[in-house]
Amino acid sequence: MFKIIPSRDESTVALEIEGEAKEEDASKLDQYVQANFRENESFNMLVIFHDFDSATFKGLVKGMKFDTKRWNQFNKFAILSDKKAMETFTKMGDHLPGVTAKHFKKNEQDQAWNWLKKAS
Repeated sequence: MFKIIPSRDESTVALEIEGEAKEEDASKLDQYVQANFRENESFNMLVIFHDFDSATFKGLVKGMKFDTKRWNQFNKFAILSDKKAMETFTKMGDHLPGVTAKHFKKNEQDQAWNWLKKAS
């Protein structure tokens, strides 16, 4: 499930993911972005993963529908997780054109916010 949480930065969407994400989670996230950002306005994402298992990975794939629709608007991705698999996944995402991704441990939230707020 995707849960939009309060953001510390007006140009960042903050999100928690736990368990399996549903298609309606991606729709809700898309509606949030549509309501808060202009069509060509870039934004950052801070995503906190609480549980990472095969169900969560399936949810990520469902969430990719949102990602591909908004790809040209992404600026930075801060991924917070204590799982080594997410660190590897983040490194792969950092090689995508126009996107900067960085992995943080879940207890490094302040560092993640500071990184997101720095100009690219």
